[in-house]
Amino acid sequence: MIARAAALLTAAALSLVAASGAGAARFAVGLAASADRSAVVALLQARGATRVEDLAPIRALAVSAPDAASLHGVRGERYVERLGSRRAAYVPDDPFFAKQWYAVQNRSFDEWADPPPLAGVRVAVIDSGVDGTHPELKGRIAAARSFVSGSALVDTQGHGTFVAGLIAAQTNDGVGIAGLAPPAELLVAKVVGPQRSIPVEAEAKAIRWAVARGARVINMSLGGLRDPSDPSRDTYSRLEADAIAYAVSKGVLVVAAVGNSDQSPAQPWPYASWPAALPHVLGVSALSRKGGSPEFSNRDPQFNDIAAPGQGIFSLLPLALTASHAECLEQGYSSCGPEEYRSAEGTSFATPQVSAAAAVLFATMPTLSGEQVLALLEESAVDAVPANGCWLCVPGRDRFTGAGRLDQTGALDLLAAGAPPRDRYEPNDSGGPSSYPLYGPSRVVDATIDYWNDRDDVYRVYLRAGERLTAALSLGGQAQAGFSLWRPGTTAIGSSGAAAGLLAVRRPGVPLLYRAQATGWYLVDLRMTRPGGGSYRLLVSKAR
Repeated sequence: MIARAAALLTAAALSLVAASGAGAARFAVGLAASADRSAVVALLQARGATRVEDLAPIRALAVSAPDAASLHGVRGERYVERLGSRRAAYVPDDPFFAKQWYAVQNRSFDEWADPPPLAGVRVAVIDSGVDGTHPELKGRIAAARSFVSGSALVDTQGHGTFVAGLIAAQTNDGVGIAGLAPPAELLVAKVVGPQRSIPVEAEAKAIRWAVARGARVINMSLGGLRDPSDPSRDTYSRLEADAIAYAVSKGVLVVAAVGNSDQSPAQPWPYASWPAALPHVLGVSALSRKGGSPEFSNRDPQFNDIAAPGQGIFSLLPLALTASHAECLEQGYSSCGPEEYRSAEGTSFATPQVSAAAAVLFATMPTLSGEQVLALLEESAVDAVPANGCWLCVPGRDRFTGAGRLDQTGALDLLAAGAPPRDRYEPNDSGGPSSYPLYGPSRVVDATIDYWNDRDDVYRVYLRAGERLTAALSLGGQAQAGFSLWRPGTTAIGSSGAAAGLLAVRRPGVPLLYRAQATGWYLVDLRMTRPGGGSYRLLVSKAR
């Protein structure tokens, strides 16, 4: 039994623990308003219930029984609930943890009663570098490299140190703040130049370097403007897209900020930034302390995937940056930094909270792929609605918060119930070498697709002139997709300039029959047509 004095030491969240003991378990039996208590007791005892205790004036009984099924259906029974005990959730002893309201909001530590013994997970922070002398990052950096001028372990801007601190500051050491991912081992890649510019070449090299050094998560609290209505100011980069696709192909989860509209032509801005809008990238938006969607956080109905706190965030800053405020006692922390960091806001600072949760999932089950971790985080997210503070949001997925608010404990609980299915054909999101080759005279493909992170699945089939192709598609879950056939040499499927390569379009259940006019690799593209996702089966065969 937990002493009352001990229970009052913390206002931490409480987590249920299953009742222990062999044989009978303990259950609560709720009583209907018209129920006769003594009659219900007699009926329960006749079914084998023991240790029956009346909890009057509460309309319930506490009983012991082998299982819930033996208690259901008794006249006067309103509900049957298996009882557990409660324990205080683990609360890090870091003195500034009280300032980390976002950790409580995310339920970052609610899963455990004690510090968890998790295997290390490498998390790449592609940013402005970090302060390598900061005590909170001692022993937390596995490798560092600069892809612009200056050392990766010198951060004159503070952004990278702030981000790294949220993920990997020392936890439960009685000093400063608590990093949200105790198992994180940082790979620090500096890509932000002295003028705050980010060369795409540096970014691509940093991604390649991080993958080579074992990154499971890549945090990208950066981005470029996306504007589908005006290509002249859109910053899409095929090199960036190729680098991201390479990381995804190695099982890495890339987590990126959807962007802040104070850096866009209008506020709020209706499009997520690059690379958050690329396939398989987990795009993160910001939430206010009250659960709303701040005006600065970019909106996007397709590429905004999940939301996390992005206002009033407290973290680390380089010691050299806070030294100019010598009168401030909290040296090395954002409360002593420049004005923009003292009550920091932005999707940049929501993103590492999601990266930290991803790292904890990888540490819990190292065999997970990036796609599986993405699915766990989205499926466990708490739907943001007016009832929990988001007055702009509607039930279900929306352009303000995507799947909803980050819930790390919810994701761990979902994983405990079983890992989501793995799609072994990914990434296969476009033509050319990115498509998946289907060899042999016939193939059966069982895979998954979704509108938000995996809108296209592309397969290539080699046909000789005169050879006949037969393809058929069946869908499961909430997948709503069509499929099409494209001539050899097509690379930009779905683009305005690719229409000449389109040979045929079919809906699910209608076979596609085609006799090849020329020899080459033909492309079969499955495309989600409406919001949703699920499994599918593609049957492909060829014959003379």
